[in-house]
Amino acid sequence: MGNLLVVDDEGDIRHLYAAELEDDGHSVVTCANSAEATAQLAHQVFDLIILDIQLEQESGLELLQQISREQKDTPVILCTAYSSYKDDFSSWLADAYVVKSSNLEELKNEVNRILSQ
Repeated sequence: MGNLLVVDDEGDIRHLYAAELEDDGHSVVTCANSAEATAQLAHQVFDLIILDIQLEQESGLELLQQISREQKDTPVILCTAYSSYKDDFSSWLADAYVVKSSNLEELKNEVNRILSQ
């Protein structure tokens, strides 16, 4: 399966995503902010990044732009509680956009779809 990076400022979300995705056979590294994610990306290659748009005191969209410049071949799923970001042109750099939900089926389906390409 895939080697995934999950970037979300909410610890409960990071834990939930990691547990669910690891149950599906993926290897998961979690980060709470852009600095942690940038450090991980400098040392490890990921098959897919799951990125929260609204990180604490920072924008996940800025990290998305950095990833698009430096890791062009690494797909990104934006995951947020705010569906309004779909209209932000910066979010169009992502390969998929998922609104956070207690049901992770949409996220898991997108992960599987992207990794199977």
